[in-house]
Amino acid sequence: MDEKTAASYIRILEKELIPALGCTEPGALAYAAAKAVQILGKFPQSMSVNCSGNIIKNVKGVFVPNSGGLRGVEAAAILGAVIGDPSKELNVLEQAGEVDREKTRSLLAADFCTCTLQEGEDNLYIDISVLAGDESARVIIKNTHTNIVLIQHNEELLLDKKDEKNTSGTDDKERLNIKDIVAFADQYDITPLTELLEQQIQVNCAIAQAGLDENYGACVGKTLLETEGSSVHVRAKAKAAAGSDARMGGSCLPVIINSGSGNQGITVTVPVVEYAEELQLSREKLHRALVLSNLISIHIKHYIGNLSAFCGAVSAACGSGAAITYMHGGSLLQISSTIVNTLANVGGIVCDGAKASCAAKIASALDAAIMAHNMSMRSRGFQAGEGFITEDIESTIANMGYIGREGMKTTDIEILKLMLKNRICD
Repeated sequence: MDEKTAASYIRILEKELIPALGCTEPGALAYAAAKAVQILGKFPQSMSVNCSGNIIKNVKGVFVPNSGGLRGVEAAAILGAVIGDPSKELNVLEQAGEVDREKTRSLLAADFCTCTLQEGEDNLYIDISVLAGDESARVIIKNTHTNIVLIQHNEELLLDKKDEKNTSGTDDKERLNIKDIVAFADQYDITPLTELLEQQIQVNCAIAQAGLDENYGACVGKTLLETEGSSVHVRAKAKAAAGSDARMGGSCLPVIINSGSGNQGITVTVPVVEYAEELQLSREKLHRALVLSNLISIHIKHYIGNLSAFCGAVSAACGSGAAITYMHGGSLLQISSTIVNTLANVGGIVCDGAKASCAAKIASALDAAIMAHNMSMRSRGFQAGEGFITEDIESTIANMGYIGREGMKTTDIEILKLMLKNRICD
């Protein structure tokens, strides 16, 4: 690989691995609402939220962090508006106190906020308007969780990028391929990423431990440890699942995300740390394995898009499984085989919104990835011509991406219909 490619990989990681409090979709709603109130310059009398189906899907069933147990689009948007300070972006809700929570509950009861489904837009789309007398403000987020494309105060457009093609990071991500990712992770100077990777380890492992210490969601992580023993295989998937238990259950602890998702950030991190400790590897080797895990997950997810009916735990588990193979001394062929074996097994898991069962999907995807690793280390795997598997790892990833991006569009629509059941928001 050349130096330009290596530099692009560093940029990708620096841009993608950012902290977020709670599920990223409620965080994005709160950020947009806080920004709208800031632009308005006063607290509004009413607020309207127009958002894509996948935003509604990923907010409907998850607890809004720091909200005192509230769920839903309105709760996230109102709490963000009450805070009114967008400076912390996806961490805006960490500023919420009891007074903010009380005001949010009161405004919810008073129907202060209305929510409607925006059709015909990209999967990640949030349009929030606030009104106070004859003054108004509007903020639109599109494509990525903090990408504000429109800011309007009354009739004045302060920012308008809504018709621009989303090219953020695209050129860099187009350089991603498994061969170069492995070479970069194994051979290049990753010292500039050390602080970022250490933050990812500390933050994501902390929420995993919180999920084991407390009773969040369905306690998937705890259940695995209580029933399946304490081998590294079990610990890896149980601790990652516990992190999701806590995150989906309303924990106020932050996560370093991957591909716009906290669950994916946990999945690419925690199992890799667990195996590195089991194998007694050096810190540098762990860092290199995390670079591999993160980039492979981002590479696969890039074909699919941030939000779809394809469960992102699968792409993240591919990254972890590949990193586990790398840490065991696996070759490029064996790392590639781990990815193929994982996709061939659990590539069909659907996303029906962020909620407690995400923890179980993470555990299932990681179980498949670890089995895929064990197979690849014994030169066993699924073969070209079986389903969407081809002779080439990149073509196989592209095929899976096409299925997730295009083939599952109808699936996504039908899932949304079932979830909404004639009610746009709870």
